[in-house]
Amino acid sequence: MSEKISKLNQLKKQLDEPISSRNEPAIQDFNMKIAMDGTWYYQGTPINRIALVKLFASVLSKDSKGTYWLVTPVERGTIEVEDAPFIAVEVNVEKDNRSNGEIFVFRTNLDENVVCGPENPLRVQFDPSTEEPRPYILVRNGLEARLTRSVYYELVEMAIEQETEGQKVLGIWSKETFFPLGTIDDYYSP
Repeated sequence: MSEKISKLNQLKKQLDEPISSRNEPAIQDFNMKIAMDGTWYYQGTPINRIALVKLFASVLSKDSKGTYWLVTPVERGTIEVEDAPFIAVEVNVEKDNRSNGEIFVFRTNLDENVVCGPENPLRVQFDPSTEEPRPYILVRNGLEARLTRSVYYELVEMAIEQETEGQKVLGIWSKETFFPLGTIDDYYSP
């Protein structure tokens, strides 16, 4: 256990070291995983220090092939992500003073606030086998947060009906952009 803590502290220290433009960081598998519920693991053991998780999250990236990476100044390595690296655990609605509309602000499990809008769109994917909705919001640079069920249902309660491409759709407006949550049939099928 102390060996794992030592390795995590070593990775933390490496973040403060400058990146050499001549040397590419070594590639390795960090043996880290972000579980479906947002828990971070190192060698199968949960990382319970939230400050350390936030530090690792700050160097998390995703490439065009969908591979997740932790990139420190001297190392870079892959990390397994079961679904999305973050979880949206809360939503608040604020007034947009510029447009007189609304802004939906999501808080992640790592206390990062994300304003839903064109730069951080909300999307809903439906599981083909269960037809259950899986809502996500873009946090940054290809990294998404999956909305908890309770947050998603809060959105559905606040949603308005709008016709889009000939279908009645439930959705929300945020930063003057409409984000569909699903068709009326998805929610009220006989």
